[in-house]
Amino acid sequence: MTQRTAVVVGVGAKIGLGAALCRRFASEGFHVLIAGRTPGRLEPVVTAILAAGGSAEAVPMDATNEVDVVELFDRAMAPPNGREAAELIVYNAGGNQKVDFRELSAELFERFWRVGCFGGFLVGREAARRLVPRGRGAIIFTRASASLRGKPGYAQFAAAKAGLRMVAQSMAREYGPSGIHVAHVVIDGAIDGERLRNGRPEAVRERGEDGLLNIEAIAEAYWQIHRQARSAWTHEIDLRPFKEPF
Repeated sequence: MTQRTAVVVGVGAKIGLGAALCRRFASEGFHVLIAGRTPGRLEPVVTAILAAGGSAEAVPMDATNEVDVVELFDRAMAPPNGREAAELIVYNAGGNQKVDFRELSAELFERFWRVGCFGGFLVGREAARRLVPRGRGAIIFTRASASLRGKPGYAQFAAAKAGLRMVAQSMAREYGPSGIHVAHVVIDGAIDGERLRNGRPEAVRERGEDGLLNIEAIAEAYWQIHRQARSAWTHEIDLRPFKEPF
C-alpha cells in the first residue's frame, strides 16, 4: 500500500499553525513536505513528527521565488517508490505588522503582497498544473479576516489577503468541476501560538485561553475540509473563538 503525500508551505514556529497542520496530516499517515524559508525552524517540526511515528521531510524554499516553487512541486509530484504524488496542498505563508498608511513604504507594501498574494498564486498555479490532470486533490489557503475588511494601519496586509482570496475564488470556480477542491480559510482572531505568546504576551493575558484560536483545533478544521464529500464541498470557512462577539 502506497503512502499519501501532503505539502504545507509556510511553516515557521514549532508551536504554530503550519507545524500543527504538518502534525495533523502526518497523524493520518501522510508523508509531509514541510516547506519554509528557515531550515532551523523546519527541522524541529520534522523531528517531532518522526518521533511520533510519522513521516516528514524539510524543504527549505522561498514561496515568492518561482523557481523554488516549481522545484517543490517537481519533488512533491514525483516521490520515490512507495509514496503517491501529493494530493493535499496548504499555503500558509504570511505575516502581519501595523503601519501608519502615511509611513507605509512602497517596498514594505510590495513585500506584504509578495508573501500574502503572489506566493499563494505561485503555489496555487503549480498545484493546479499537477492536480488537474489527475482529477483529484485539495488546495487550501490560510487567510485572515483582513481579506474581508480593511482596518487602520493594515492596508498592506488587507490588500494582500483580499487579493489571494480572489485568486482562491477564481481557482475554485475554474477547477472545482475538474475534481480539485480549493478552499479559503479565514482565521478571524488571534492564534494561540509561539508568535503571539512571545511577541504580544499582553494580548494573551487580556484575551485569556478562551479568547484565542487553538492551533490544533484549526488544523482539525483543515483536515475535515480535505475529507469532505464532493457533493458538499466548502469553499470558504471562517474560524474564531467562541467568545469573539464578531
